[in-house]
Amino acid sequence: MSRFQRICLAHYHEIGLKGHNRASFEKRLLKNLEVLLGAFPVVTIHRISGRICVFLREGTDWGTARECAQLMAKVPGVARVSCGYKCPREIDAMIEAALDAMGDAGEFATFKVHARRNHTDFPVGSMEMNQVIGAALCEARPDAGVRMKDPDLTVGVEVVQNAAYVYGWSERGIGGLPVGSSGKVVCLLSSGIDSPVALWRMARRGATCIGVHFSGRPQTSDASEYLVDDIARVLQKTGCIYRTYTVPMGDIQRQIALDAPPELRIILYRRLMFKVAEELAGRLRAGALVTGESLGQVASQTLDNIRCTDAAVAMPVFRPLIGSDKLDIIQEAQNLGTFAISSQDAPDCCTLFMPRSPETHGKLSVVEEAEGAFPIDQWVQQLADQAEMREYR
Repeated sequence: MSRFQRICLAHYHEIGLKGHNRASFEKRLLKNLEVLLGAFPVVTIHRISGRICVFLREGTDWGTARECAQLMAKVPGVARVSCGYKCPREIDAMIEAALDAMGDAGEFATFKVHARRNHTDFPVGSMEMNQVIGAALCEARPDAGVRMKDPDLTVGVEVVQNAAYVYGWSERGIGGLPVGSSGKVVCLLSSGIDSPVALWRMARRGATCIGVHFSGRPQTSDASEYLVDDIARVLQKTGCIYRTYTVPMGDIQRQIALDAPPELRIILYRRLMFKVAEELAGRLRAGALVTGESLGQVASQTLDNIRCTDAAVAMPVFRPLIGSDKLDIIQEAQNLGTFAISSQDAPDCCTLFMPRSPETHGKLSVVEEAEGAFPIDQWVQQLADQAEMREYR
């Protein structure tokens, strides 16, 4: 075991492009990591020279450090994460730490050293560090070749004011902006494949996401609600969701199914969902609604029908998946860890009282005339008041 303290370094890209408000983004990412890494042996977390460094407890093994880094890589705002060591600002110590870092990196055939001196009070320049440390690593690993372009392994050495950080193992992160830096949104969240991916994409852009699930209860079972809870727990691991609301609307759907033109049922259902979501968003001071719609994928997602549902609310409606192919969405869901949950069958409001031939080119005037037969404003307040909240911390 190495005599040096293990660290995990979070590198970021888009945050680094910010101007005078960069520090606020860095602080937000640091606070998010403090919350999400609570299960790991973390001593402290600091911002250091354009990085966020997670210091692990003495004696932490490589497996635990790697698990910590792999979770960090999935946190919005982290562009890349590296596992390594903190050591004194001495060349011999850096060489020893670099050898330890090489040992953690697994199999590799080629490598290079990339050293960076962030403070000029250290007498050895970056180029000289590359040469001296690189030569020592070549001597210790004669089986590995040196390649300056696209090596299998890059050994990073960063010298800061009071220490040096040396790392070898790295993994690409998801990038984006830290959750909480871009305002609050309300996301329509079903137990299907698309909406969790849409929510995740908004979280990756720094939005604080609140899920609203419309259940067919009591006209259907509550199975979809359990699946949404499972989905939320997956999203919670990387800080992408912190609260959901479940809105049972089966009885009201039944009233619409009995009295509305059958071909307009889906549009009327969705307009009601949008209105309830907007009411909740207003109460929560959220700035927009989010859906998992993809243009032309199903009857409710044609251009004309989207126009009809958008007209139900004044709030902006974001559709992160609007131009995405279904296979690409499935791949993202698999990477996210929600696909297996979403693939389970569960009756919900989307499948309740479905007409045989739904309207695919709704006309707004016709839809609004049909909607006028119902006490929509009363229903919106009733459903919003009955929404069942669950928090994820």
